[in-house]
Amino acid sequence: VQMVESGGGLVQPGGSLRLSCAGFGIIFSINNMGWFRQAPGKEREFVAAISWALGVTAYSDVVKDRFTIARNNAKTTLYLHMNSLKPEDTAVYYCVADSASGLRGPYRYWGQGTQVTVSS
Repeated sequence: VQMVESGGGLVQPGGSLRLSCAGFGIIFSINNMGWFRQAPGKEREFVAAISWALGVTAYSDVVKDRFTIARNNAKTTLYLHMNSLKPEDTAVYYCVADSASGLRGPYRYWGQGTQVTVSS
């Protein structure tokens, strides 16, 4: 399984980005998918997740009301819409698939990550 994230980059504070994740199509019977992030010198943290069948979502408190997780109708691509970005959102963002438990993980499959930098 090789999931590939895209859409990261440099953005000014208050700006927006949309991350995408693809390549998970061969995973049989996905239950949940989501996004984690890791900032320099910090532990990896949960950002958002979505149940693949029903579309139920969960968010961390620090991104709730700013970020939106979604999937396309064909269920081949996962998105993370990020608005009102702050410097503290700077991190490597990872796409994850197939949790061993609930929406917040732990997750079995991880992408390689995409860098998001929020700076003026």
